[in-house]
Amino acid sequence: MKICMVSDNYYPYVGGIAEHVHFLATELRRRGHVVKVLTAHVGGRMMECMDSTPDEDHVKRIGDGWVIRSNRSFARVSVGWRPVAKIRKYFTAERFDVVHIHGSLAPTLPLAAIQASRTLNVVTFHAGHDQSLGYALFRSELRPYFNAVQGLIAVSETARISCAKYFPGPYKIIPNGIDLTFFRPDAGRVSGMEDGRPRILFVGRFEPRKGLKHLLSAMPDIVRHVPNVELVVVGTGLLGYSYKSYLPPEVQRHVRWAGLVKNEERPKYYASCDVYCSPATGQESFGIVLLEAMASGKPVVASDIDGYRTVLTDGREGLLVPPMDPPALAQAIVKVLRDPELARRFAANGLEQVQQYSWPKLAERVEAFYAELAREYPVPRYGRRRS
Repeated sequence: MKICMVSDNYYPYVGGIAEHVHFLATELRRRGHVVKVLTAHVGGRMMECMDSTPDEDHVKRIGDGWVIRSNRSFARVSVGWRPVAKIRKYFTAERFDVVHIHGSLAPTLPLAAIQASRTLNVVTFHAGHDQSLGYALFRSELRPYFNAVQGLIAVSETARISCAKYFPGPYKIIPNGIDLTFFRPDAGRVSGMEDGRPRILFVGRFEPRKGLKHLLSAMPDIVRHVPNVELVVVGTGLLGYSYKSYLPPEVQRHVRWAGLVKNEERPKYYASCDVYCSPATGQESFGIVLLEAMASGKPVVASDIDGYRTVLTDGREGLLVPPMDPPALAQAIVKVLRDPELARRFAANGLEQVQQYSWPKLAERVEAFYAELAREYPVPRYGRRRS
């Protein structure tokens, strides 16, 4: 098959959707398919960014990427002149069998791609939210685009519920995946972090939804019980380092601000910690960072939210605590750090659990879904769909 992945969010900007698109496309290429990515040019304010895009030869860029506030987070959207005409020209030249959109039905590349497409359309919904103001206000305007989609995928039950309340349909649950050859227990350690000091790791953007301020607020309690502990913070964001204000002066020396690290260094940070913590406040449809930690053989402490319960069972691979509760967060982290046997059990269970999320297994499921749709919705080769 010839497949086009469409996403406003893609490398060099780092994020869950970009990772999903990259690894799914890479695995489908390994399975013999031609896969290209349609996204935006690098533009607007910088968020987390890689040095380069590893598969740029397979990427087509239309429009410029800009950052907007969305879903208690920051999202990157594409803006450009006459995107539908440009995308239609690209689709006509490439003659894709499947156009696979990632993200949401936003008035940017996703909607433009649906409007330009004359073949099978698939959408993977990644977001988890209690309500969507955009979907609620523009449901009738978005309905024709939704009706033009033959295949509906949600990365979790949380994502399915979030979208189905506005656009009911036969969603297939195919979760996010993890590269088990990249994240692994023997990835090596970060230079300067081989001293045996107990370490907590946070990886994520500096934005309210990721909950870093609650972890920082928990640090005084953690330091009281584990005096030589260090929190390693990997990431950056539009909010900069304003989160440092949540740290009392006497605790600041217990926090290492690693900044944005190179992609190839990320597994080493997981391997160098003793417990991974994700204090997200909500609106997470899936726990990809939890899978990265589990694949690295590390116990996890995370917020007890719907998206995280998808991949982690409290008391099995780690501990789930109420969101936005620094004392509970501190208690759980201290419990794991002070009980090596418990930490080992969580790590072993996590390594077992994460195997089901390998990209080869998930790409096989996506490939089978494409084939199912092609049988159900036959399309004249490179032509308009038959109704």
